[in-house]
Parts: sequence; C-alpha cells; structure tokens
Amino acid sequence: MPRPDDPVRGAPRLARPVDDVPEGSLSALRRQAAGCRRCPLWRPANRTVFGAGPAGARTLLVGEQPGDREDLEGKPFVGPAGQLLRRALAEAGLEPASLYLTNTVKHFKFQPRGKRRLHQRANAAEQAACRPWLAAELERVDPDVVAALGAMAANAVFGTAFRLTRQRGQWQRIGPHTHALATWHPSAILRMRGPERERAYAQLLEDLRRLRQPPAG
Repeated sequence: MPRPDDPVRGAPRLARPVDDVPEGSLSALRRQAAGCRRCPLWRPANRTVFGAGPAGARTLLVGEQPGDREDLEGKPFVGPAGQLLRRALAEAGLEPASLYLTNTVKHFKFQPRGKRRLHQRANAAEQAACRPWLAAELERVDPDVVAALGAMAANAVFGTAFRLTRQRGQWQRIGPHTHALATWHPSAILRMRGPERERAYAQLLEDLRRLRQPPAG
C-alpha cells in the first residue's frame, strides 16, 4: 500500500484507512452528507455539521465533533469552544474566514438530561463511519497545512499510535505538499482550571502561530 507521503498520491491522506471516499465538489459533498445514514448518530441530531470555508483554503483545521450550538446552527465551531478558537486564531494572526474548519465526526452525540443535551464522545465505529467525509474534504480542499485539534482528530490524521501529550506541535508530512500538526482542542482547554488552562492556551497559541510558517518542501 502506498505511504501517505508518496508523491504519486496528490492530495493529503488520513492515516486511518478509508476504503470508499465520496466524490464530488465540496458543495456536492455537503449535500450528500446532509442525508448521511452511515451510523445512528443522525437520528437524534438536528442536522449534519459539515465543514465550512474556502474550497482552496491553504490551511485546514479539523476538530473532534460538533456540540450543541453547532448542531442547532449547522456550522462548525460556533459554540464556546469555537469562540475560544477564534480568539486564539486572531491572536495568532490567522483570519478564520481564510481557513477551512471541519470536524472528524459530523453529528452531535449527546445524552438528554432534562432540557439539556450533554456531550458524549463518538465511539470508534461512529468515528470510522464518518471518516470518508473527512477524507473527501482533505482531497477537495488539498491544503498545504492541517491542524488536528484534540486527540480524536489527531488519531484520525496520524493514526492510533499518536499521543497528543507527547507529540503536540510536531510537524508531520501527510501528503506531497501537506504538513500537519496536532494541538489542544479548545473544549479541552475550557475544562481546565487555573495555571493548567493558561499553559494549554499558550501552547495552542504557539501551535497556531506555527501554521503560518510550515516546513519547506
């Protein structure tokens, strides 16, 4: 099997295997994903939360899965974690409108608790069912730079042996012209307290600044 950095392969590839990558433009993929029934997560969710941003974006950020606000609005990174991310992007000198933002999983998984919907982590089967959409987004956008936010996204991009706590901020090649790194997911930072939160936010900011100057070649 060709390696992810094999120059005959064109666009970047995920380390986790995807047998059947959907075809079509980003608009066509978004329409297809709106009716996705690859796993049961579509049933309680309001809508599919597909990626958003320019089709030719140089930089692609991939998070883990949508939350309550994302499910209601149908857009990625519009809730509290998204607000923190956009603040960090501004501090890092990155314009959110120039980036392609997406998630590893496209539906909100939750447990009802009264009037609230409590976030639940998508399991391995649900993540695998959604990976074809992420693989298709990578192919269509064909970015120069990818940032995986959080362990779920990092494992999809780099494989299950990747450890965020040890390999955060380290560049890896995932395509002929594409370099990628992993960093903290903003939702993880929001769950931290005191000095731990401040330290993690500083590391996120440091990693986002790296996106402006990826390795050459």
